[in-house]
Parts: sequence; structure tokens; C-alpha cells
Amino acid sequence: MTTTLYRNAVVFTADPTPEQPTPIAQAFAVEHGRFIAVGSIDDVRTAVGGVAGGAGSREVVEVDLEGRFVAPGVIDSHTHLVGFGESLARVQLRDCASLAEMHERLVAARAADPAGARVLGSGWLFDAIGDGMPTAEMLDRVLPDVPVYLDANDFHSVWVNSAALREMGITRDTANPVGGEIVRDAAGDATGLLLETAGTQYASAFLLSQTTEADVVAALDRAFATYLEAGVTGATEMSLNAAEVDGLRAIIDRDGRLPFPITAHWILEPTGDAARDVAGAARIATLRDEIAASSAADWLRVAGVKFIMDGVIDACTATMLAPYANGSNAEPIWTAERILPVAEAADRAGLQIAMHAIGDRTSQIALDVVEHCVRMNGPRARRHRIEHLESVADDTIIRMGELGVIASMQPVHCDPAVLDNWKAQLGDERQELGFPWHKFRAANVAITLGTDAPTAPHEAIPNLYIALTGASALDPERAPYHPERTFSPADALTAITAGGAFAGEMDATTGRIRPGLGANFIVLDVNPLEAAPEALLSSRVRSTTVLGEELYRAA
Repeated sequence: MTTTLYRNAVVFTADPTPEQPTPIAQAFAVEHGRFIAVGSIDDVRTAVGGVAGGAGSREVVEVDLEGRFVAPGVIDSHTHLVGFGESLARVQLRDCASLAEMHERLVAARAADPAGARVLGSGWLFDAIGDGMPTAEMLDRVLPDVPVYLDANDFHSVWVNSAALREMGITRDTANPVGGEIVRDAAGDATGLLLETAGTQYASAFLLSQTTEADVVAALDRAFATYLEAGVTGATEMSLNAAEVDGLRAIIDRDGRLPFPITAHWILEPTGDAARDVAGAARIATLRDEIAASSAADWLRVAGVKFIMDGVIDACTATMLAPYANGSNAEPIWTAERILPVAEAADRAGLQIAMHAIGDRTSQIALDVVEHCVRMNGPRARRHRIEHLESVADDTIIRMGELGVIASMQPVHCDPAVLDNWKAQLGDERQELGFPWHKFRAANVAITLGTDAPTAPHEAIPNLYIALTGASALDPERAPYHPERTFSPADALTAITAGGAFAGEMDATTGRIRPGLGANFIVLDVNPLEAAPEALLSSRVRSTTVLGEELYRAA
């Protein structure tokens, strides 16, 4: 039996006490994939020696971490693993500043794979299009003969060319799905922009039909490997589907494990049939129970259901209390009439409810949903959560604290480099009132900070930098967005580790450096508690350990 004792480090445990609000240790010990002691080097040596001895004594191996900073492994509390893995193999458009630059990359991608069935891209920003909205004609100019599918940076819009519209069978007679829109011109023809559920039910569904299990496994492998390099040791998948379940199980069958455990939420989209929607919640509960009783249970857990209740501010599809600058507003994707019976059924089955709510009106509706569930199903421990919360009313934040609803937010969505269009669509004082992180803290709302990859950069350290500064990790020359609202280093580190574990209902097994929990930790080459935040932009994860096994080490 071997015990590994790690020493000579600054160990942020994310496990505060009244005596030590910023919890720092010098050493820790790991055995059988779990932390068994944490504290000073003398305390840890004593603890290890205290349980050793006699014929069954341990071999203790000491590892000198050379004064480096150690933290619990990052838990990305809001991600889309398959989409992330797929995006890594697609044409990257997030940093394109113009349509011409996007044309250049798409044409180059086609030249590199002239026999490919399609050109797939990811990450375009509305700002880069120029005046007006993206159209198929803009893509037809350079790629008229091959289908082109481009996911927006926020993944709430899909931009396609004419060949893709034909391939999907979208005509002027194709109906808008509930909660989505096929944008059309004055003549009624599709323009090439698919909003919200039109993007998922037409473009995404069609591409999924062309995808094999091997494709899904390859995407998952890319996502896991890239996340380990970024220091991620756990995640909450926010768009689970049948193909992903099969892919994850295939990896478990192949390797006996996943690189790290995940929890997952299955998206329910409104069908217009109330009974069918309620039955969807029951199917998720059945899948949860089936996986919990299977060999995959140690690595995959179905936590609950996700409702995408509105869209995004950039496309004016988030539901607001007051209209956008152009006078428009958006109806919620899930109206109160549609969502209440479904949420009630999910809550009754013990499923965790996650609600995408970006607009200030939508987050009010989300809390009405939680109150309805409590009223109908009675009081009990719950960890329902609201995702994103970009524009949110003060009284909503207070209600969240009172109801115990978790705020799941993503600093990378507040990067000033991607806020120009966001601000322009609001057009009034609301553009300076977004992302009020300080108010959530003041209301004692439980907070987790994820990335929403691939809708934003997945790297944990740039995400942490934005949380600490309000500045841009993509363009550091830009002025910060309201730095008075930002987090302290200790609070931000806790939110991306222990906060993610709590929100993902994983805190009994991970999220802190504490005896008894899984030994998931990362080693950094900078101390975020003491270094200037700018140092984070050039820092790196030195190593990532999951359940005591080092799965990534920087070259």
C-alpha cells in the first residue's frame, strides 16, 4: 500500500473555516485515489504515520511541488461536451473581425478538404457581419456548391448557405418550431439564419443524423483531453442526448472509465403537446435510474432536466421586462402554461431543474417555476439552478437567495471583447447593469462559475481572470466591464471548484481538498491569490490529477 505525500506547496483547499476564511495548507496526502490528510507538513506526516505501522505499514512517497500553487480540480459547471469536441475540429470564427475574414477561413477549410460533405464552422459574432443580419447569400458568394453550417458564438443561432437549406429540406412552407424561427425575407423565403429551436431541430438534428457513434466518441475524446489540459477534473453536461449517452458508455466500455466523472442534464424542448412534454420528464427519471444501476454509474450521472427558457440578448431572443433598442421583445420559449406541469413532474421525480434564463423577465418566470414546485410537491432539499443570468432584476436576486436557487454564471460571457453587440441591443442603462455578480454575493446566493463551452473559450484560467478583473482575456487592451462587481481570488477559485461541485450535486465526492474526497487537484505555475491578475494570462496548468492519477502534465 503506497501513500503519496505532496509537500512544499501553497495548497488552496476551497474548504474555509471561521478561523481560516482563505484556506491554505502546506501539504496533503493521497491514498487509493482519495485525500487522507491535509494541513502543515508536520501534521500530514503525523497523520500518515499514525495510520501506518506494523506488518501492514505503508510505503510513503514524498513529492516536492517546489512551492507551486495547488487547487482542487476545476469543475466546469456548464458545458456541452460533444459540441465542444466537435467545435475543436471545425473552422474557428470567434476572432474574425469581418465577413471577409470569415470568407477567407471558410474557403481555406474547403481547399484543405475538397471532398468533404460539408463545411462546418463555429463561433461567429454578430458584430463581424456588419450591418444587418447574416444571410445565405453572404456564404453563397464564396461557397455556393457545398453545404455550410456555422454555429454562432452563443450557439443560439445557426447560419447556413443555400446548399444547406436545400439539404435540410427547408422551404417557404417549412413551419417554425415552438420556440424558434426560420428567419425569412419579405417574399417568405428562408434567409439562412435559424434562431433558437429552429437551429436545434433543423440544423443540429440533421447534422446529428449524419453522425456515427465513432464520430461522437472522437468528439468526446477531444473534449476530455482538452479539458484535462485546462485543469478540469469534473463537469456538468447541459445538453445530454441519446447519442452522447451511447458515446460515453462506449468510452467506459473501452477504457473502464471516463477521464473524469460528469453529471448531466437532458434538454427538454416544448413540443406543443402538454402530455408529451410531461412524459419527457418521466423518461429522464427512468434514464437516471437505469444508469445509476449500471456499470457506468461511477462516471456518469443523470442529474436532471434543462429548460432553455429564452434565447440571447445578442439576437434579441432573450425575454426582457422592457423592449430592446429596436423596439422588439421575445416571448419565452417555455411559457408558464407549458413549463409548470413539466417542471412539477421533474421535481416530483427528484430531478434537478436547470433553467437557461438570460433575460430579466425570464429569470422571474424561472423563480415562479421553483415556487410552484415547492408549493405542489412540498418542502425538501433542492438544488435547482438558473443558468447565465446576464440581465437580472434586483428583486430576482433576493428571491434566489430566499429560495436557495443556485446562480450558474460564466465570466467568459462578460468578456468586453464580445459585449459590443450585447450592449447595442439593449441600448439604454441596462447595458451597464449586466452580470451583477456582487449582488448575488450580497444576497448569499450559491454561485458556480463555468464556461458554457463551446459557446465561449473553455480555458479555466482566462475565465478566472475575467472573474477577477472584468477585463478581456481575448483583447486585454479593452477597458474592463465594471470591475467593481468582480470576485476576490478566493471567492472566484471557490466558485470554479467547490461551487461547481455543489451545483452539480458532486460535493460529497469532490470539489475541495479535504480528507475523504476524491483526490482531484491541479498544479499551477502562478499563485492567483497573490499574483497580479494579468499574470494569469500567461500562466498555465502544470498538471492535472484525477482520483490520485496524474492524467496531464505540461511539457
